Amino acid sequence: MKTIIFDRFKIFSLLSVSITLSIVLLMVRMKLTHSFFYLFLIWNLFLAVIPFAITTYLVSTPKLNKIGFAIWCSVWLLFLPNAPYIITDLLHLKIGSNHLLWLDVLVVISFALNGLLMFSLSLLDMETLLNQYLKRKTTNFIMIFILFLSGFGVYLGRFLRYNSWEILQHPSDLFNDIFNIIIQPNQHLEAWLFTFIFGLFLSIGFWVFKVLYTLKNS
Repeated sequence: MKTIIFDRFKIFSLLSVSITLSIVLLMVRMKLTHSFFYLFLIWNLFLAVIPFAITTYLVSTPKLNKIGFAIWCSVWLLFLPNAPYIITDLLHLKIGSNHLLWLDVLVVISFALNGLLMFSLSLLDMETLLNQYLKRKTTNFIMIFILFLSGFGVYLGRFLRYNSWEILQHPSDLFNDIFNIIIQPNQHLEAWLFTFIFGLFLSIGFWVFKVLYTLKNS
């Protein structure tokens, strides 16, 4: 644990400041509006922390065997869409009032940015880990697949209202819906369109983040 904190002190510090700002903005909104409506953002942000925590742990441990690494990757992939999912919480702005709308926008965007930041950092970690086991070209293909798969995961969460743990609680319902979307694309055009556009958004965003991060550390 000490090694993890020492190696990532700057990242943890910046994330702590950013998350604290989000929570302060939320508390200010709660105070001014006497409403707890956006309190769910804290839970969503907690879920976004999980994949980043997993890869932070993995990059700080000795090389795992392939089976252990595959298990951790599966858990990581299950929770990964929770990080960019917070972006879709902007939809809640349309059911709010115009009173202090600007504050609502700041609150949701601040949480969403934290989610995207941890999403990108976690992907960088996973890319590093995959390069230890696979060829770089294979890793690049897998990363692209993961980005679009995350877009699909966000669709399942936002529009079909599935949570990460549904794979344990209601696996048959989840897999039936996924299967129907795959074999009947004409009846699920919105699912495919959302997955493609959101996946493209995540891919470009991650590429920009990766380039800037690499330049900073070069």
